[in-house]
Amino acid sequence: MSATLRVHSPANGSFVGEVPLDTPETVRAAVERARDAQVEWGLRPVAERAEVILRVRRKMLDATDTIVENAARESGKPRHEGLLHEVMPQLELLSYFGLEAERILAPSPIPMRLLKHRASYLHYRPRGVVGIIAPWNFPNHLGFGGVAMALVAGNAVVLKPSEFTPLSAQILRKVYLDAGVPEGCLQVVNGYGDIGAALVTAGVDMVEFTGSVATGRKVAAACGERLIPCVLELGGKAPALVMEDADTRRTLEAVLWGGFANAGQVCASIERLVVHQAVYDTFVPKLVARVKSLRVGDASQPGEIDVGPLVNQRQLEIVTALVDDAVARGAKVACGGKRIEGPGFFYAPTVLTDVTADMDIVNKETFGPVVPVMKVGSEAEAILEANRSHLGLLAYVFTRSGSRGRRLAEQIRCGTVMVNDVLATAAAPETPWAGLKASGIGVAHSDDGLRHMCEARHVNYDALPWLDKELWWFPYDNGRLPLLKKALRVLYDSPLGNLL
Repeated sequence: MSATLRVHSPANGSFVGEVPLDTPETVRAAVERARDAQVEWGLRPVAERAEVILRVRRKMLDATDTIVENAARESGKPRHEGLLHEVMPQLELLSYFGLEAERILAPSPIPMRLLKHRASYLHYRPRGVVGIIAPWNFPNHLGFGGVAMALVAGNAVVLKPSEFTPLSAQILRKVYLDAGVPEGCLQVVNGYGDIGAALVTAGVDMVEFTGSVATGRKVAAACGERLIPCVLELGGKAPALVMEDADTRRTLEAVLWGGFANAGQVCASIERLVVHQAVYDTFVPKLVARVKSLRVGDASQPGEIDVGPLVNQRQLEIVTALVDDAVARGAKVACGGKRIEGPGFFYAPTVLTDVTADMDIVNKETFGPVVPVMKVGSEAEAILEANRSHLGLLAYVFTRSGSRGRRLAEQIRCGTVMVNDVLATAAAPETPWAGLKASGIGVAHSDDGLRHMCEARHVNYDALPWLDKELWWFPYDNGRLPLLKKALRVLYDSPLGNLL
């Protein structure tokens, strides 16, 4: 009997399902099957592949209830989050790339400045087989966003879902196959970290990884050794700057959702709340009152909930240790601050005050329902705090002034800064999703992200084909050197040269 990976609900411990466990040998076999299938798929016109992606959209709509119910059982997600975090962003991504791929991947001409008698263009060809290692916090959206983009670009995909959420991948794979994606072009392998490592070294042509900084460094090293490209999204420690002129009502609701959606298990979660001293004493109590109103519970049971469980015991221990350490070093618990007793990995939505910049809760990624609050006295201090982290994925600025918001946003070193909103660009596939500093390398989503799924090949050809030879070819003639020097003077030190 083959070994299986058993999945249990993080909310109540019940058995949810199981999948077969792969081995390094079956991973290599999956990559080879994908490589064989990719040849025909990659030769199809972009428009034909895009039609299949749009059929996936329809099939996903039909499977909405299945996806949402599985997310409630497998991940503990409230049904609103299963629908609006896992289904809706995927539908939008499938729409954007299904409708725009032909434009994005069209040959791109390159204007020639000097060599006017020649012409250049870039054309885009599939890389081959893309290995995707998906996270547990958004198994549909983060895992299959890359799947859709890789497929429409003409690649085959071997996906390794998290060992905590493998059932989502089985559902979505069936959706893709039912829509007409050739079976060999979408392989799923299951297992633990060793299977992810095996996928990176199994002969794939590109890797997309979402996960921890520590594992991301290993993936980058393995890809570097093989000289294959990788896209790494390695988490964040997003600051939210609440300036003295912020719209209190909107900012409160944004911070509440940005800090506690998906139980704070979002790489773009608000993990540092930076509040101007002029509004600190009024804003923070209002936030605490709203946090206390959040309903925590098991999404698979009847009733309305806002916040589900953490994914596993280890994540619960990480959150607990970070909060306990902060309290031991002087932070105050405004609400929450403890595990909720009973079945499941629940932690009470927490707000910490009196935190300082040297605390781990401010410097290490929490990935839980905890918002530490810091007080600042000026814009400069707020920007300094925002930029102090070694991570740089997302940041947020709240102010009534649009020009001020943009000015502050441009001073924050993050891949994306949102003004008066949180998280939402994750569902805007036309925008880039990229981290700076230790938050990753490469870009997901966006036109550039789709093109990066391809080899960009440059073609240079003769626009004036009747020339017998170029001026700089053999034989060299020293008698022409004075004339060539004069030509250089005209080209690079005269108004005429600037007009080229």
